[in-house]
Amino acid sequence: MVQKMEEKALDYVIDEMIDVVQKSKDEIFNISEEARGEHENLLRELKDTKEKVIEHINDGDALEQKVKYSRQRLSEVSKYFDRHSESEIREVYENTHTMQTELAMLRQEEKGLRDRRDDLERRLLTLDQTIERAEGLASKISVILTYLNDDFKQVNEMIEEAKEKQEFGLKIIEAQEDERRKISREIHDGPAQMLANILLRSELVDRTFREGTVDDALKEIKSVRKMIRSSLYEVRRIIYDLRPMALDDLGLIPTIKKYVATIADYNDTEIEFSSMGLQKRLNQKYEIAFFRLVQESIQNAIKHADATLIKVKLEVGTKDLVMVINDNGKGFDPALKRDKSFGLIGMRERVEMLNGKLTINSTIGEGTKIMIKVPYELS
Repeated sequence: MVQKMEEKALDYVIDEMIDVVQKSKDEIFNISEEARGEHENLLRELKDTKEKVIEHINDGDALEQKVKYSRQRLSEVSKYFDRHSESEIREVYENTHTMQTELAMLRQEEKGLRDRRDDLERRLLTLDQTIERAEGLASKISVILTYLNDDFKQVNEMIEEAKEKQEFGLKIIEAQEDERRKISREIHDGPAQMLANILLRSELVDRTFREGTVDDALKEIKSVRKMIRSSLYEVRRIIYDLRPMALDDLGLIPTIKKYVATIADYNDTEIEFSSMGLQKRLNQKYEIAFFRLVQESIQNAIKHADATLIKVKLEVGTKDLVMVINDNGKGFDPALKRDKSFGLIGMRERVEMLNGKLTINSTIGEGTKIMIKVPYELS
């Protein structure tokens, strides 16, 4: 039964892959057609621009001859100004100045047209390369589609021959080792470090008591007491992370309330929790999953987003479970690939195991919103 379900799931994945590849091929075709259309438009514009360049060159050359003649005339009038009236001299000067201005503008327009012509030629070259690459990609994708349709579906036969039980056992062992490494690291970085510091501070208390004053020793003792309290909290937190007993005894909603209150008090962060819908116990795997999702979301908001306000809402409906976590932290860009974002990856995998959907909306400087929706039939 399980094997048949996995085969159907694989067929679904393969069909999805084929659909994605086909859509990619269609998209590349559309890009190629758009590039061809733009190529034709640019060709027409380039032809028109070249004609304008030639027209401006001819007009400029003709006007330059007129300016040359006018300057000669101006020179002659200026040399024999006594033979000409003031109005004649002014007219020759103004005509010369006007034609020089027109010539300068014409040459400037000519330069702009030349630049436009060169830019169009460069863009046409780029479009030619784009069209060529698009055609090459479309050809390669056609080969991939043929492979997916004709050969890739034979993977089901290979999976039937695989040693599923052995692989499953190896995955369990790997998960156990990962959890052990995590616990070891948390104990080493938390309680172990604190206990080492407490030992050093206790020696300092002894030396202060012998060499200093009673007040100084009392201050050190208070500091040691604070460190012991923090160490005890870390030990309890690690135990709680392994498995909160309240989850088995009281259920999901009371456990989340207790967890939220503890975390808010320790981290000096405002955390609001509200629940809606039916107030009843859920299947154990759903309670564990949603508690872990709340844990990871709140820890991410506090440690990575520097949030000061976190709002958690849980709705237990008749058809599904919905949870929304909002924070006012620094946010991030979900489109960017984040290195080592194992927390978010684990959350997504946990939701997908329950056939649910996890959506993350975040904007830098505006906080993060996580929405989880999982189908669930209340018994």
